[in-house]
Amino acid sequence: MPTINNVTIIMKEHALKANRRSFLKGGLAIGGMALLNPQKALATGNDRQDEGLKILAGPYLQTNFGNSISILWITNKNAASWVEYGTSAENQDQKAFGKSELGLKPAGRINCVTLDHLKPGATYYYKIVSKEIKDFQPYKLTYGETVTGAPASFINTDTAKDSVSFVMLNDIHDRPRSIPHLLNLDKGNQKDFVFFNGDVFDYQTDEQQIIDHMLQPCTDLFAKNLPFIYVRGNHETRGKFARDFSAYFQHVGHAAFTLGPVRFVILDTGEDKEDTHPVYAGIVDFDVYRQEQARWLEQEIRSKAFKSAPFRIVMMHIPPRYSGNAHGAVHCTEVFEPLLNKGKVDLVLSGHTHRYKVHAPDKQANHYPIIIGGGPQEGTRTITRVTATKKEIRVSMLDDSGKEVGSYLVSKK
Repeated sequence: MPTINNVTIIMKEHALKANRRSFLKGGLAIGGMALLNPQKALATGNDRQDEGLKILAGPYLQTNFGNSISILWITNKNAASWVEYGTSAENQDQKAFGKSELGLKPAGRINCVTLDHLKPGATYYYKIVSKEIKDFQPYKLTYGETVTGAPASFINTDTAKDSVSFVMLNDIHDRPRSIPHLLNLDKGNQKDFVFFNGDVFDYQTDEQQIIDHMLQPCTDLFAKNLPFIYVRGNHETRGKFARDFSAYFQHVGHAAFTLGPVRFVILDTGEDKEDTHPVYAGIVDFDVYRQEQARWLEQEIRSKAFKSAPFRIVMMHIPPRYSGNAHGAVHCTEVFEPLLNKGKVDLVLSGHTHRYKVHAPDKQANHYPIIIGGGPQEGTRTITRVTATKKEIRVSMLDDSGKEVGSYLVSKK
C-alpha cells in the first residue's frame, strides 16, 4: 500500500464530501434534525421511494461478555427489526428485539439487538430481519417489504475459561485497508475479540464514513462471527458527526468486564486539547468527563471482581504517561496514574503517539508496563496480540511487515 500523502488526503476528503451530498440527496437524512439524532429520526430514509429496503451495513457483533452479545446493523429505511436465533443451524426458534424505551420498541434504521442469558461456550446461529415501515400514521402503521440477512453464527465465550486472547488495533485514521492488512498478520490464531483502541477515524463526518472506513471492513473480515470492542480516541471527539456516531455501536466509552483470568478496564481518555481551545467553541467538557471516570475507576479498583482477578489489564487510547505535554495527556496522568498504581494493574495498552513502544514499569511513575501501538502510516502500523492464562500475560507487537517490534511478559506475582 503506498504511503498516503497530503494530496491523497485532500482527495479522500473531497470524496467523503461527495458521498455525503449523495447520501443526503438519497433521503438517508432529513436535514439537521436527522444528523443530530439519526436513531430517533423516524422519517429518515423513507423519502427514497424508488429503492427497496436494504441492509447498508452489518450484522456486526459487540459485547461486554457476561453471556450476552449485541448484534447491530443499519438499514436504508426505517423498519421494525429483530433477530431470529438458536443453537441449531436448522432452526432459529427464538426471537429478540432491540431495547424498548418507555414501552416502545425501536422503529428506525440503526439496530442493536442484545441476546441475553446465553449458554457458556455454546454456538449460536442467527439471522437479522427488518420489515420496512412505509407509512407511520397516529393510528395506522403500514409495512412494506421484509429483508433478511444471510445466516451467521458466533460462539458465546465462556467467561470462566482458563485463558483469553485478543488483538489490538489503534490509530487507523481513515485508512480502512489497514484493518484487513493488520488482522491478516494474525490469521489462523484463536482470539476471543478484536479491540480497537481509538482513532479509527480522523474526525466524524457522516454515516457513510463510519460504514466505509470501519463497519464494512470489519463485517467482511470477521465481525459477523467474532465481536469487537471499541473505545473512542481523541479524533473521534472531532467533527460535526461526533455527537451521533456512538449510536452505531453498543458503546464506545468506559467499561469493565471479566473474561477468563483477566479483569478488563476500558477508559475513554477524551480529547488531548484544552476544553477552551477555539476549535471546540465552548461546547465540550472533557476535563469533567475524565474526572467522572476517575471516580468510577476508584470504585472499580475496590470491587471484588477487580481484586479477585488473577490479572488486571487497562485499555485507554491516550496512555497515562509518555505521550507529550498536551493538556489531555497531562490530565490523564494526573487523574488516572495514581489510581492505576493504587489498583496494582498489571498492564496498560494504549495508542495515540503513532510511535510503537514498550515502556517497562517505573517505581517513580507508572508501576506497570505500558504498551503503545504505532500507526497510521505504512511501516509504523502495528497489531498487538495479547494472551493471558492464570499464570502469565504474553504480549507480542508486530509491525505491518509481520516483524515483531515489541514484546513483554507479565508473570503472576
